[in-house]
Amino acid sequence: MEREDFLGLYRHSLAHVLAKAVIEIFGKDQVQYAIGPQIEDGCYYDFVLPRAVTEDDYKVIEDKMNEILKRKEDWRREEVSRADAEKLFANQKYKMEIIRDLPEDATISIYYTGEDYVDLCRGPHVENSKELLSTAFKVKSASSAYWRGDQKNDSMQRIYLYAFPSKDELKAHLNFIKEALERDHKKIGAKQELFMFHETAPGMPYWLPRGWKLYQELLKYSREIQERHGYSEIAAPLINNKKLWLISGHWAHYVNNMFMVPGFDGYLKADAEVPGVFEDLNDADAPVHMAKLSALTPLYNREKEDTMAAKPMNCPNAMITYKRTNHSYKELPIRYSEYDVLHRKEKSGQMNGLFRVQEFRQDDDHTFVMESQIEDEIADIMSIADEIYGTFGVTYRAEFSTRPDDFMGDIEVWNRAEASLKKILDAKYGEGGYEINEGDGAFYGPKIDLQIKDALGREWQCGTIQLDFQLPHNFGLTYQDAEGNMVQPVVIHRAIYGSLERFIGIITENFKGAFPFWLNPYQVGVVPIRVEHNDYAKKVVDALTAAGVRVEVDYADKNMNEKIKTYKTLRDPYIVVVGDKEAEEGTVAVTVRGEKQQIHGLKLEKFVEICQELNRTRARDLVTAEDLK
Repeated sequence: MEREDFLGLYRHSLAHVLAKAVIEIFGKDQVQYAIGPQIEDGCYYDFVLPRAVTEDDYKVIEDKMNEILKRKEDWRREEVSRADAEKLFANQKYKMEIIRDLPEDATISIYYTGEDYVDLCRGPHVENSKELLSTAFKVKSASSAYWRGDQKNDSMQRIYLYAFPSKDELKAHLNFIKEALERDHKKIGAKQELFMFHETAPGMPYWLPRGWKLYQELLKYSREIQERHGYSEIAAPLINNKKLWLISGHWAHYVNNMFMVPGFDGYLKADAEVPGVFEDLNDADAPVHMAKLSALTPLYNREKEDTMAAKPMNCPNAMITYKRTNHSYKELPIRYSEYDVLHRKEKSGQMNGLFRVQEFRQDDDHTFVMESQIEDEIADIMSIADEIYGTFGVTYRAEFSTRPDDFMGDIEVWNRAEASLKKILDAKYGEGGYEINEGDGAFYGPKIDLQIKDALGREWQCGTIQLDFQLPHNFGLTYQDAEGNMVQPVVIHRAIYGSLERFIGIITENFKGAFPFWLNPYQVGVVPIRVEHNDYAKKVVDALTAAGVRVEVDYADKNMNEKIKTYKTLRDPYIVVVGDKEAEEGTVAVTVRGEKQQIHGLKLEKFVEICQELNRTRARDLVTAEDLK
């Protein structure tokens, strides 16, 4: 049996053992049990219970599960009629709902674990509980979940279980989880004062001064590279009339993920006095009128012609920008980069720190090319990806996504586009050297997604390269070819960071908050030992600032160690301490982030040169204490 099949078999079986344990603990008449699938690192089961499960219950559940396994009970599969299944689960609301939703000709199977627990399940499962004795499991958590994932349905308790074939594998996974928690970008972001969220703007980050400096450095780096590669940056409106989205096709394919500013049809009246609100809001009673106005319910109509929507992507704006004038083949490729703010509606349960947000920016680009230029242009894009990801020390692999079911346009055009991308990938990685995701392309064209791997071995989809024959057609885009004919260009959609918000979340966890010198919000923290050393500290700050180094200093009359502790918490790469000796000799005492040794007597000019070089090269590693000696 393949490992994945084995993992699924025993994890699904452990979910039944979990359910049986919970029933025995709380009592059969007190438990409604629903479903218990296997997941990536174990399994879970959903219940309605007489009280909330707490952490104090975790050990009780684990002990009961071990007790059940030691009984070495047989597992028995039976196929039953619909009537027998309904009779068997007559007191189980959620099992009955599942049974009633099954097709008329469905085979209904049940599994007994021992003689006192039965579950509705397709299986397969182990033949005897003793097969699970060598496995290792641990209750992970208990949380609320809606039946069938619909918030209109009953709220249930979901108990998660870590489950692995051996104690060593479980221990390794728990260590991984511990390390991941220590790297959690949400915790680091708060501790290092990078970003925050507020309930009034769910999924829309507030970038604090330190985080915004980091953000701007990422933008600066992207802009430098794109300028070298012939890109021109544009900016476009953030809100557009629905006409634009109808032309592009996004209205049909993406409308439920867009923030609307619908057509306004007035207000639903709150009381009989309300009409006066609209007559004169400047009279003496205006505050009263405004209070009444705030109680009114606005009436909107999403289908009105004046409906506007916040843009979820930049593509249509780039098409409009291209179309403003006539173009010749001699101008192509035309590369429009764009960093405008985008908005996409997400379900509240799907948002996760910076990884999944409702407001973000992308290092977006739309390049207009002749078909003959596609391969060279995408090769250049891949070289940009190599450079950027290499700077952050991350590797990546490519995935090729093909035509989805809801594709737009002519199938022959799609076939041509897919053949072009496949040829490029075959040349770079060799045939079979990349993953193919059938049916996962954008509705307007096939794409290459770039999956990067972080320090914990997790993969994240960041970069994307999408080939598009459809939007140029929808917008009527053309260029004049060498024979004087008007021809449709091909558009290449491209991002390397992808969402900057998500990319920052990834690298925050990847570097554990210890960003490379060039990227860190502040690169040097200066600490004068006493207030009489402030003048020399200012000289140090001025020298570093003039050299383009981001520096912060604490001139306050307080304990030196308190200042140092603050800069260590904020993970400044270098902490510089100055006192009498440093002022007299024109030197600095430097502590390197992550090291205990302090280096004394380093000439200020030399330290400035070191910092400049780290910025120039965008090195990932700091110059260490040993190198500074």
